[in-house]
Amino acid sequence: MNNKSAAYITGLGIISAIGNNVTENLNALNTMQAGIGPADLLKSTHLLPVGEVKLSNRQLADKSGVLSSLPRTALLSILAAREALSAFEGRTNGYRIGLLSANTVGGMDLTEQEYPKIKSREKIDPRNIAYHESGSITELTAEALGLEDCWTTTISTACSSSANTIMMGAKLIEQGKMDIVIAGGADSLSKFTLNGFNSLMILDKELCQPFDEHRRGLNLGEGAAYVVLMNEQTAKSLKAEKLALISGYANANDAHHQTASSPEGTGNQLAMKNAIAQAGIHPGKIDYINLHGTGTANNDSSEGIAIEKIFEGHNIPEASSTKCYTGHTLGAAGAIEAVFSVLAIREQKAWAHLRLETPIEGLSWQPNQSIVAKPLRHVLSNSFGFGGNCSALVLSAVL
Repeated sequence: MNNKSAAYITGLGIISAIGNNVTENLNALNTMQAGIGPADLLKSTHLLPVGEVKLSNRQLADKSGVLSSLPRTALLSILAAREALSAFEGRTNGYRIGLLSANTVGGMDLTEQEYPKIKSREKIDPRNIAYHESGSITELTAEALGLEDCWTTTISTACSSSANTIMMGAKLIEQGKMDIVIAGGADSLSKFTLNGFNSLMILDKELCQPFDEHRRGLNLGEGAAYVVLMNEQTAKSLKAEKLALISGYANANDAHHQTASSPEGTGNQLAMKNAIAQAGIHPGKIDYINLHGTGTANNDSSEGIAIEKIFEGHNIPEASSTKCYTGHTLGAAGAIEAVFSVLAIREQKAWAHLRLETPIEGLSWQPNQSIVAKPLRHVLSNSFGFGGNCSALVLSAVL
C-alpha cells in the first residue's frame, strides 16, 4: 500500500465494562481483569451476567456535558468520541471531516419506557421515542462534538457494524475525500437485546468461555469506541502521533443463516483472506489475532476452522477474544476491539484469553491464556455479524 494515501490512526477513545477511558481499559487488559457480572443499572427479570458500564446516565451526561435525558447509547458514544478527538480540539477548522458511527439499538432504552403505556392506554411521551432509530445516535454525537456541518453516516450491520465504519473511513481517507474521519460506534444494554438474545438460547448464565469445548454462549455488553483517522498531510500538519496504520480490510457475506455462521466459516475466510492480501502480506506475517470469539457453539467453531484454513502452511499466531473482558458489545464491538488491537501494537503485547479450561476438540490451535510480550507489527481484528456479514481489519505498526 502507498502510505502517502494511507489512513493512519491518530486518536483513540473508549468506554466499556473494564474502564471509562483508554487508560482504564489498558490497565484492565494488563491486569487481566474482566468487567462482566450482575447488572446494576439494567432492570430485567433475566438474572444474566453482562458487561455493564459502571456509570449511570446522569454520570455519563455529567462527564460529557450533555443532557441526561438522551439515550444511553448516545451518552456512551459522545464520551468515547470526545476522548478520541481530545488531542485535536479547536484545531480542526478548515479540514474536511467525516463522522461514521455504528449502533444496533439506537434509543431503545428510552423507547422501552413507553411499551407499558400502550397496554394501559396511557399517553406516550414523544421525547422517549424521538431518538429511537440508529441514525439519531450519530446526529446527537456530531452535535455534542460541534461537528454539525461535517459529513455523517450511520452503519448498522449487526456485530460487524463499527468495524465497517473504520473500513469505510479508511476508504474515504485513501481516496482523498476526507482529511479526518472519526469512525467507531456504540451500543447500550437494553431489555430488547437481552430478551432477543435470550430467545435465541445463546446467552451464558455464567461468565462466557469463548473457544472452550464446553462453552455455553455469550455475555452481552455495552460500550463505545472511536478512532480518529488522518491522511499523511493532515497528521503532519496537526503534529499527530501515528498510532497505527489501517493496512488492510475486507467485508464478505456468506448469507448462510440469519443468526449463524456457515459451519466452515466461508464468510470469515473471505474477510480474513482479503484483508491480509490488501495489507500486502501473507498470513504468516500476522503477529496476533483479536478473535471475534463470542462463546457460542457455532461462532467459535466456524471461526476456529476458518483460521486453520487461512493459516494453512503457516504458524497460527497468538490469538485471544477480548469479549472475555467486556462481553459482546454488538455494534460497538468492532471499534472496541480495534482500539484494543492498537493498544496491543503500542504495548507490544498479545492480550490474554480468559477462562479457557478445555480447548475445542479437533482444533489444531488454542488461544493464549496469558499475556504474550512479543514484537507485534501486524494485528488481525475479526468482527463477524448476524446474516453472515463478516469483516476483518489488519492494523499495522508505523515504522
